[in-house]
Amino acid sequence: MKAEPIPDSTISHSIAPEDDTARQLAVIWQQLLGIDSIGFDQNYFDLGGDSSVAVQLFAQIDRVFKVKLPLATLFDAPTISELAHILHHEAPASGWSPLVAIQIAGSRPPIFCMHGAGGNILIYRDLARRLGPDQPFYGLQCPGLDGSRPPLTRIEDMAALYVEEIRKTQPHGPYFLGGYCMGGTVAFEVAQQLQSQGERVALLALFDTMDWSKIPPASIWAKSYQAIERIGFHAANFFRLDHEGKVQFLKEKAQAFRARVPVWRGMLISGFHNRPRPDLPESLVLAKVWRTNDRACGNYVPQPYAGTVTDFRPLKQYRLLDTPDAKWDKLAKGGQQTVVLPTYPAGMLVEPFVKYLAAELEKSIDDAIRRYGAN
Repeated sequence: MKAEPIPDSTISHSIAPEDDTARQLAVIWQQLLGIDSIGFDQNYFDLGGDSSVAVQLFAQIDRVFKVKLPLATLFDAPTISELAHILHHEAPASGWSPLVAIQIAGSRPPIFCMHGAGGNILIYRDLARRLGPDQPFYGLQCPGLDGSRPPLTRIEDMAALYVEEIRKTQPHGPYFLGGYCMGGTVAFEVAQQLQSQGERVALLALFDTMDWSKIPPASIWAKSYQAIERIGFHAANFFRLDHEGKVQFLKEKAQAFRARVPVWRGMLISGFHNRPRPDLPESLVLAKVWRTNDRACGNYVPQPYAGTVTDFRPLKQYRLLDTPDAKWDKLAKGGQQTVVLPTYPAGMLVEPFVKYLAAELEKSIDDAIRRYGAN
């Protein structure tokens, strides 16, 4: 394959010099991850890569190699060597699907987790890894994340699409469903639609998810106070760690800030330009997906649910969101099980705090297996 030239950079000596595709990939990784030297077989996630940077990474791959790959490719090819191998075979863009197999092997019933507002499911990598090799784990990613189509605007439409994809993998229940933040909202509607089709839902696990229709619009003062709270919660998570954990925590937050810049930039640009700018497509895609998903959450009014909801919560919640009306006990006719995790907001899916969520989720899955005889 003939790749477009990109500016040269200092390439790690461990990169095979005869492999031009790998060298081009190394340059892209170095630029996006801010690392001077990257080994041929180093893992993207171990280098600090996350879901937001991945969107920029695959936009660059599309621009340089003229091959559009789904973000979930990183689950199967997290190193430059493996990604170069896929590019050599020029994987077709038609391979995109909402359903992504994060962990296929295992004897336990699969769990299906829905994307958050950012649209992708790389946020579940650590959780799937912590659940172990015997737990099949699938993610549902947002249509439009690859920029080839507009994102869906209604939670009900997203859920209908995801139910169709889930049933291709598992035709009948009992089903195990989950989702973080907005993902929990989508999972709630997926559970509703599955039940309406006569299927059983063994577990509906909501990770730090609210009934967003009960959250009042935030004033500028409320948003400012929430920003202050966010700093406080980050500090609280930070001081729960040992020295090594604190160093890693600071690195991850710096990487997360850098990854959010394209989203903010895209939102700013989209507010002033009716037409997308060709030099910043990934920024505009991220912004459009995020805004559309946020709007869909705010417009969704959940109806009473015949089953049980398992609500995983942090130790404390933002004041704006901490209202009884926004919880699930009144909607869950089968009852609500509340699990409070020893972490603060924005911590339950990241290391090392994700181990607490994984342990409690495994218990909930075990309980549901016993109740429903799922295997």
